[in-house]
Amino acid sequence: MGHCYHHALSSARKWGGTAEDYLPLHQWFDESKEIIADFRHRALRHHAQGIFELERTFGATITISTGRVVPVRLIGEQHVLEDFGFIPSFADWVRAIRPQPWMGRAQPIHKLVDPFAATAETEPNTGGSPHPDPSAR
Repeated sequence: MGHCYHHALSSARKWGGTAEDYLPLHQWFDESKEIIADFRHRALRHHAQGIFELERTFGATITISTGRVVPVRLIGEQHVLEDFGFIPSFADWVRAIRPQPWMGRAQPIHKLVDPFAATAETEPNTGGSPHPDPSAR
């Protein structure tokens, strides 16, 4: 498939109404093209959890111009199925990400914010401030 408008035309063919009835939902899926303009943008919303997020954003159903009520989740499933032929999970996307060293570097802030961790990892408490001054190092 590709363009949101073509997904919207497909929705109109399937459930009636016009492409404009469905366009905002299909545009929502593809808003991530603002971040990265290739297929990787799909990792943010083109999966099972993304379909549920679409439903939280637009509601359980929409009423199209003909008065018909259409479940939003079905429209989301249609979009992802047209792009992939199946509905991946978010875990499917994550498994495809090659880990890089910077992704796992966590800064040990607990010594700065947790008075008990700071006290336990420093000299015995002598009655001083439980918050060590990081600039004093």
